[in-house]
Formats: sequence, structure tokens, C-alpha cells
Amino acid sequence: MREVSMVPGMAERRDGWLSADEKEAWTGLISLLLLMPGRLEAPLRDESGLTLFEYLVLSHVSEAPERRIRMSELAFLANGSLSRLSNVVTRLEKRGAMSRHPDPDDGRYTLAVLTDAGFEIVRAAAPVHVRAVRELVLDPLSAADQLALVRIAAKLKARLPG
Repeated sequence: MREVSMVPGMAERRDGWLSADEKEAWTGLISLLLLMPGRLEAPLRDESGLTLFEYLVLSHVSEAPERRIRMSELAFLANGSLSRLSNVVTRLEKRGAMSRHPDPDDGRYTLAVLTDAGFEIVRAAAPVHVRAVRELVLDPLSAADQLALVRIAAKLKARLPG
């Protein structure tokens, strides 16, 4: 087993397996990726009856000009497929929170529009979500840790296609 140190304290194994340090970094990240969404969603479900994805959809539309956004752009922002987004918007339409309309600037696109009722739903849910984000993500980190997280997330996102 040959190890080559690229960064002090971080050995790179050349036999196809992760070094102990690499494995620790990977398992830490994947544990967060798998655990965090459920932990962020639980208070939203309990207090607002929303999934995390529904909240993200409502939140993004609430921040868009005139509370309307193209479905394709919303899918990108919410990190979901158009079909998943369409199913969620259908559920939110049934709750009176959203509606869909052809884009008057280009009829090939569909706009997702937040209703006044939808705005009230996201406004009521926002403190629940912010409280969970602070408790689970921000409060345990120092300001330097938060900046490091921003840098790390940007580096990893830059490697992803699309």
C-alpha cells in the first residue's frame, strides 16, 4: 500500500481505496447529506404541514419578482426535476397556494405563481425553517466555520454538471 501525501496530514492512497482521512471526510459528508433533509423537514411537517421541498418551492416563488417564476427556473432553484416540481405544484394548487399560467413573454414556458394564501403559508413556515437551520447548521459553527462551509460547498458544486 503506497501513500502519497499531497496536503500535510492528508494521504492519498493509490490502490483504489480511500485513505483513512479521505474516508472520514466522505462519511462525514454523506451522513450529513442523508440526515439533514429529514431533520430540516420534521419541524416543517409538524408545524406547517409542508415537506422541505414544498417549502423550498414556496420560498423561491415568494422571493421572485411579482411572486411568479418560470417552472424550469424554479426546478433549477429547488434542485428538482420538472416532473417532481409539477407534482408538488399540483398539490400546492389544490391547497390554494399556487397557480400556473402561460408566460405572457413566451408561451412556451409556464409560470408558477404564488397566491396570497401561498404567501401566508410560506410566511408562517419561514420562522420554523429558519429556527431549524440555525439550530442544526449555523449555531454549532463559528463565523470562520460558516465561511469555510461556503467555500467548500462552492468548490463541490462547481464540480457538478448542469
